[in-house]
Amino acid sequence: MTLPTIRRGRPDEHDVIARVWMESWVSTGLSQASESLLNDLRARPPREIAGGWSLFVADDHGTIAAMLALHLPTLLLDQLMVAPSHQGRSLGRHLLAFTRRQMPDEIWLKCVRENDKAWRWYEREGFGFEKESLSPVTGFTMKHYRWKRANHTSEVNP
Repeated sequence: MTLPTIRRGRPDEHDVIARVWMESWVSTGLSQASESLLNDLRARPPREIAGGWSLFVADDHGTIAAMLALHLPTLLLDQLMVAPSHQGRSLGRHLLAFTRRQMPDEIWLKCVRENDKAWRWYEREGFGFEKESLSPVTGFTMKHYRWKRANHTSEVNP
């Protein structure tokens, strides 16, 4: 199986991206699909891109399989959402490897505390827990994580 191609998301794809985002979020069991949620997610890409997001998609032969939103100025992996139809196929790991190429030294992210599957995966992928905080927007408690590239240079004594 070949992995989907990661490329920039286009404005004409924002509706499809919002649907993938909602389906992925709903698959966590923390929310239910609704027109209200979908409309909120449809409104976010243009606003977030204006605020500094770099929006990428995983394109599986013309099907958007995942979305990835990075805020490079703050080293933030803001969203990594894989469509339920593409979960369990190493696509998340592929997107994380792409993220590490974009931010090779350090990455920050936030994850909903109740989303055990996600934060446990990030921990297995080398992210360290930093703190928890309450999101004023969603009301969820967020776990903050950081990944920092290991410095493999060794000191040489003269």
